[in-house]
Amino acid sequence: MDPSLVALLIHLVFFAIGVYLYLFSRGLVRAGDVETRERAETFRKENATWMRYLGLALAAVMLLNLVYDVLALLN
Repeated sequence: MDPSLVALLIHLVFFAIGVYLYLFSRGLVRAGDVETRERAETFRKENATWMRYLGLALAAVMLLNLVYDVLALLN
C-alpha cells in the first residue's frame, strides 16, 4: 500500500477522533444505557473545557494534514 494512502487514513482517523471529542464535550454524543450515560455526563461536565479545546485543535491540525495529503496524492 502506498505510504501516502496510509498517512491519509491515519490522519482521517485522528480527525474523526477530534470531531468526536469536540461533539462529546458539547454533549451532542449520547452513550448506551442509563448508568453509562450518567457516568459520561459527569465526566463531560468536569472536563468539558479542555476536551473542547483539544478536540478543536486536533480536528484543525488533522484537517490541514488531510488537505496536504490529498494535494500530495493529486500531484
